[in-house]
Amino acid sequence: MPTETVSRNVLLIFNREIMYNPVIYQAVMKFGILFNILEARIWPRQEGRLVLQLEGEEKRLEQAISYLEQEKVRVEILAERIKRDLERCVHCGACTGVCKTGALDLDRRSMEVMFDPEKCVLCGQCRMACPMAAMSMASIDMDVLTAR
Repeated sequence: MPTETVSRNVLLIFNREIMYNPVIYQAVMKFGILFNILEARIWPRQEGRLVLQLEGEEKRLEQAISYLEQEKVRVEILAERIKRDLERCVHCGACTGVCKTGALDLDRRSMEVMFDPEKCVLCGQCRMACPMAAMSMASIDMDVLTAR
């Protein structure tokens, strides 16, 4: 029976002591996961931040994330860092026109905006497009909101 492949969008934060270590390569090789770089910010000799899409068997993804954390990489799951205020949202659909990942989509039958935070990469386009300011998120440039 084949195992299901899942995908997680994550923000990885590398402090200056570890930012030049090949931990992503090691996680990919050790756990057989795939990755796609969605965004990167590197401040030489200070800090590095990557937004990655990780893909693989769920158990292996969890093991890879645990491995990265053991190597002192701060890992934030992006789906946990974006919120849509349902009381503010009027389902106008302005956000769906700028969402390049399909995280925001208009259900043609109900004419409601549907949001799948698992597909979101925190590009911020929806926040700029929304006339009601219904989207809030942390960006790659902000400090990590949750402490571990």
